[in-house]
Amino acid sequence: MRLLPFILVAALSVTAALRAADRKPNLLFVYADDQRWDAMGVVQREQGDRARFPWFKSPNMDRLAAEGVRFRNAFVTLSLCAPSRAAYLTGRYNHSNGVANNHTFFPENSVTHATLLRAAGYKTAYIGKWHMGGQTGQRPGFDYSASFVGQGKYFDCPVEINGVLTPTKGWIDDVDTAFAIEFMKQNRDRPFSMVVGFKTPHGPRGGTNLPERLRTLYSGEVSRPVPNLTARAIYHAPGEGAMKGAAGDVVGVTPAAQAAHLDYFRHITGADENLGKLLKALDDLGLADDTVVVYSSDNGYYLGEHGLGDKRSLYEESLRVPMVVRYPRLFGKGKVVDEMVLNIDLAPTWLDLAGVRAPREMQGASWKPLASGQKPANWRTSFLAEYFYEGNFNTPTIVGVRTANAKLVKYPGHTEWTEVFDLAVDPYELKNLAGDAAATAKLSAELDAQVKAVNYAEPPNMDKPGQSAAKAKKKAKSKEN
Repeated sequence: MRLLPFILVAALSVTAALRAADRKPNLLFVYADDQRWDAMGVVQREQGDRARFPWFKSPNMDRLAAEGVRFRNAFVTLSLCAPSRAAYLTGRYNHSNGVANNHTFFPENSVTHATLLRAAGYKTAYIGKWHMGGQTGQRPGFDYSASFVGQGKYFDCPVEINGVLTPTKGWIDDVDTAFAIEFMKQNRDRPFSMVVGFKTPHGPRGGTNLPERLRTLYSGEVSRPVPNLTARAIYHAPGEGAMKGAAGDVVGVTPAAQAAHLDYFRHITGADENLGKLLKALDDLGLADDTVVVYSSDNGYYLGEHGLGDKRSLYEESLRVPMVVRYPRLFGKGKVVDEMVLNIDLAPTWLDLAGVRAPREMQGASWKPLASGQKPANWRTSFLAEYFYEGNFNTPTIVGVRTANAKLVKYPGHTEWTEVFDLAVDPYELKNLAGDAAATAKLSAELDAQVKAVNYAEPPNMDKPGQSAAKAKKKAKSKEN
């Protein structure tokens, strides 16, 4: 008889374990705005003598990598804020998902990972930066949203809570992290899927746009030069100055550039701190083992490479993003994966992990097998990248293909700008091999295949040269209405 309590406890423990194993995982996607792929401490250490920012530290991103999987070749298909956010949501290229620039509202009837997960019983939330033009209201497809309009502001930013404008106090990423933690507390007993979008490190940066605790961090540190600081974007005329980004970056290695670089990394440290708060909350709530956490960015960022600031083109610094994932129940620890993954892969991956079939319209692929240590025989060996001209910016429309070690970039209407790079021997993209007929022909065939595979076409609502951004935004708004 004395064995009965023990047997009962053991049976209950086994039952609880089986239920935990059967439970669908929580899904947490956290992403920064404008964080380049190498802006992680773990990457800087890995680069050794080639590291440009060896003093940068990101303990919480590094923790995520140590406890999970780091994708060393993660990319966006269009390097721009709103389009990339739409790609993450829909699993589709921007030429087909309706958002090909920064001033188009996200179509409210879109099929996204949020709409499909909600239908499957998940509680869904979007918190933080949305940035689909000046779109207002509850975020489409989500049960709950706490999100600001457009670019918002770093301090005391009004936040729309389920569409209701609400004042807040403090640094916006701290505020949004608190919203996210509260959502986890309220939904700890059911599967949830939450997106947290940080505003940082988007400009304007530095000074009063940083919390006091970060304003002098890294003082005295210097970023190292890299070979392509002396190069120029091929679409720039000889002698043309560097394109200044939305943050007014000064590129290169001047004192002003160095100061801008420090502010950039101070902001990313703020993102790292808030990632740490989210990880701690998962630990405190007992949800860490049941939650898939992904950290990434909406696009890369130039810090002087090719004479550029901002993003918006297809050189590596713009196209590559950080991507780390942790899921203790299924993925190993401290692993790296070198296969190419894309922003359009997030939606089908989320659905795969939740046991929901991805619709055929999604063009990405689930990287669940890769993170689990397998490599599907048909995993991509190349992908198409795109950019569509925006009024008030001097980056032309671009389409290209990137393979594991090469890249072809074409500028419609400007065959003289065609670029071909052998990334294996020329990672800084300094030597244009477009004159190599064999290499160009091989990559052109691959580009043609990708164009066909993803039904590439310039979207009908793209801006036209000479059209101001204000006029384009007005046109986009009228179409939404």
